[in-house]
Amino acid sequence: MAVSFEDLDNNLLRALKPADWAVIQPHLEDWSAPSGLLIHGPGDTVRHAYFPRAASLLSYFVDLSDGQGIETVLVGREGAIGGIVSQGRLPAFARAVVQVGGSFWRIDLGELEDAKSRSPSLRHLFARYADCLMAQIFQSVACNAAHSIEQRTAKWLLAAMDRTGRHDLTLTQEQLAAMLGVGRSYLSRVFRELRDGGIIETRRGRIIVHKTARLRGLACECNAAVSRHFEVVLKGVYPDGQNDAGKH
Repeated sequence: MAVSFEDLDNNLLRALKPADWAVIQPHLEDWSAPSGLLIHGPGDTVRHAYFPRAASLLSYFVDLSDGQGIETVLVGREGAIGGIVSQGRLPAFARAVVQVGGSFWRIDLGELEDAKSRSPSLRHLFARYADCLMAQIFQSVACNAAHSIEQRTAKWLLAAMDRTGRHDLTLTQEQLAAMLGVGRSYLSRVFRELRDGGIIETRRGRIIVHKTARLRGLACECNAAVSRHFEVVLKGVYPDGQNDAGKH
């Protein structure tokens, strides 16, 4: 499979050195999936690593005993999920789900382990990404404990926009409420205020952001903190959101 860097649509893969790309490229599989597809559940053996392309998104959820599934991290074109730094196939702790369907790159973990054993620089790149992913999880824990529903809602919408480069998000209020771990009535109030301010528009299964700058003004600092850490550890990998529409 001949793939050029221009066709990758994944910033983490684009950060590979040419020699590392030559090692990993023959084993990448062009794979697509619909929204809502379960990649793996808790206890399942993780067999592949997945790299979202373009506007595709993946989420990790922790399932609680009362049936709630709380999102812990959102992954888009800046990264990957599934055995990036682990040694071979291990059981999953969290549930991984396709949040926004589309195209992905997929690689068998056996092939990935072989590639990492052949290239220390490839191993180090993925270890640095794992550090960035851990920073995102740490920030998410702090955010859920300290910030309001309004701030967290704005943060999530902006995080999705940064990763997809789009202001039109395929998502229902019910899905977002479940991911944030809040009641739908609370989120409905937040959305009503955002709509009244002309910041967003909601349609069936879609959320359209019209005023990105105002939404950023309502969000907490958590996205910016994660972005800064990415910039230090993996410069240029985190999407800068410059292609977002509705910046007025």
